Amino acid sequence: MATLLDQLREMTVVVADTGDIQAIEKFKPRDATTNPSLITAAAQMPQYQEIVDETLKQAKADAGSGATDSQVATLAFDRLAVEFGKRILAIVPQRVSTEVDARLSYDTEATIAKGRELIAQYEAAGISRDRILIKIASTWEGIKAAEVLEKEGIHCNLTLLFGLHQAIACAESGVTLISPFVGRILDWYKKETGRDYAPAEDPGVLSVTKIYNYYKKFGYPTEVMGASFRNIGEITELAGCDLLTISPSLLAELQSTEGDLPRKLDPAKAAAMDIEKITIDKATFDKMHAEDRMASEKLDEGIKGFTKALETLEALLAKRLAQIEGGALVNHAAEDLFKAYDLDGDGFITREEWLGTDAVFDALDENKDGKITPEEVHAGLGGALLAGV
Repeated sequence: MATLLDQLREMTVVVADTGDIQAIEKFKPRDATTNPSLITAAAQMPQYQEIVDETLKQAKADAGSGATDSQVATLAFDRLAVEFGKRILAIVPQRVSTEVDARLSYDTEATIAKGRELIAQYEAAGISRDRILIKIASTWEGIKAAEVLEKEGIHCNLTLLFGLHQAIACAESGVTLISPFVGRILDWYKKETGRDYAPAEDPGVLSVTKIYNYYKKFGYPTEVMGASFRNIGEITELAGCDLLTISPSLLAELQSTEGDLPRKLDPAKAAAMDIEKITIDKATFDKMHAEDRMASEKLDEGIKGFTKALETLEALLAKRLAQIEGGALVNHAAEDLFKAYDLDGDGFITREEWLGTDAVFDALDENKDGKITPEEVHAGLGGALLAGV
């Protein structure tokens, strides 16, 4: 009998949610996606240290002698994201998503400029823009930036998407792809209600199903890529979705599990459904967003989390640059990463404190108790992630 992963691939494009090139080589997805917290983890792995060091040295040279280590680190981030993207594209047959600085999420013009800069770096390396998705938070400002970029042939992946209003606005703006966050929606409802949910009634699954059916009913070409999964039950309930981006640990579980996998999402069935069409302008978007407390809270939390992940990465890069220039070999990346995320100083990091990428949290949380200890951070950066879990 075929594995669940093999069957899923027959009806859904599987995307690897990781910056670990070894994990991508292992699971051979069609596409891959990455962001600051994934790059932070990957950048601490010994086999990628040369990439980081060479990128830092070049950024230092380009920034000039008067630039501080912090300024050089900021410059190096985009280049490091592109460098990892280039190496990932040498493995995957189609696309990689590269993220815009989350601190620009409410600035349309700055987001447009950053998207153009990232594409220019890829094109300078001989990589076509058709193989890149610029990853932008699904604020109104981010969606409008994506609309401009799409008209220039720069394809976008709108992330941190939690509500139907965000999805409709993306589709009406001609966005290439959206990434609704299944697991984070479930997290919010579990915390709000104090109950567990079976996969078929999972609020995140229901949200993505609603968005998928809406898109197929009205013929929008925007692709739906479910993201942020907590268990394989959420994944199997979305079999048939255009794409699903899955962490290496859940990919491994799907690969090792056999059984029948029926298609749950079907464009033909969606086309026959009775669904009301909604037109989204800014006033309607703002009203629906304000009324959807889950979407409002999770979008704000996600932007803060990705911002913190970026700031953590920049701090680690600045420290690494100082080590290179001073000849120091001591690397306290694990300790620095832990301190950055242990917001209340209680000695462990919860998923709410982490706020970054779920794939990294899941990889670091070795005993799956929902908390990351200093020992798990150290082991994860030095061993577990190195093994591609």
